[in-house]
Amino acid sequence: MKILIFEYISGGGFNQQALPESLAKEGCLMLQALLDNFAQLPDIELTVMLDSRLLDQLNTSTVRQLILVNPDTNVEAEFAHHIANVDAVWPIAPEFDSILEKLCLAVHAQDKLLLTSPACGVEVTGDKYLCYQRLIQHQIPTVPTQLANQAQYSEGEWIIKPRDGAGCGDSFILTACEALATTDFRSPQSIIQPHLLGDKTSLSCLFKNGKSWILSVNQQGFEIVDRQYQLKEIVVNSLPLSEKYQILAEKIAQVFPELWGYAGIDLIETPEEIRVLEINPRLTTSFAAILAARGLNIAQLILQLLQGNPVINPSVDQAITLNLH
Repeated sequence: MKILIFEYISGGGFNQQALPESLAKEGCLMLQALLDNFAQLPDIELTVMLDSRLLDQLNTSTVRQLILVNPDTNVEAEFAHHIANVDAVWPIAPEFDSILEKLCLAVHAQDKLLLTSPACGVEVTGDKYLCYQRLIQHQIPTVPTQLANQAQYSEGEWIIKPRDGAGCGDSFILTACEALATTDFRSPQSIIQPHLLGDKTSLSCLFKNGKSWILSVNQQGFEIVDRQYQLKEIVVNSLPLSEKYQILAEKIAQVFPELWGYAGIDLIETPEEIRVLEINPRLTTSFAAILAARGLNIAQLILQLLQGNPVINPSVDQAITLNLH
């Protein structure tokens, strides 16, 4: 099988501007992990797009065709060109500006296998307000969410963020008074949520046709710097796959039947409840340590999904810490 891998940040999506340091680091982590997964599988020929500035950051020895992206490369056209020459495509990209959705549509346009959720799954989960609306419609606990230009504030702290943001870079913590006085954020493309305290955990899952399989339960370590959350570390496979997580993943699979392949679910937990914060319809940074933490080859499991249900047989069970700063 010939497969094109395009991780947007490390693959040239920022070829005409400075690379965002934190996003580039996480992008390289995910890309290297995916290459390592595929290196264990027979009869795979990889084509990989890579920002030329990152050539010395990755081991690409198993890549059959390495496409170096320079500042003068038309990335969208380059991606479309190489889709035509492969059997399947695995895009990894942030949701902002509909980037991931457009990549999925480009694969569909050429009638090639997409090894991720389709564009319709990205649309409904990548938009945090649409995702929130579907979650509450089906009584899945989540964080109360309002459009920033229609928001009603009460006392306390609030988080303002883009509807389609990825990571924490454009999210800000404000008091109610500050939010009311700040017009910069009061856009229909932004949402506001109460700043809820609790443990920040995440589920790494596989989805297919309304079914779910949890791969690992992870803990995220944040710091607040200048009123912004900064992700410092992720402890992958830090918690057991208990029944409460299984039930939640099953509900999400049923409520979002569009999800296919790997997706990450971010949670806020207190002793009283678990709330869904967001759903990421793509590889997440936690994926990079699942092979080491549980002995699960995600690339192999995704290929199994093409034929039926995945065979999940963990060979190890340990917590692995990813330091991101």
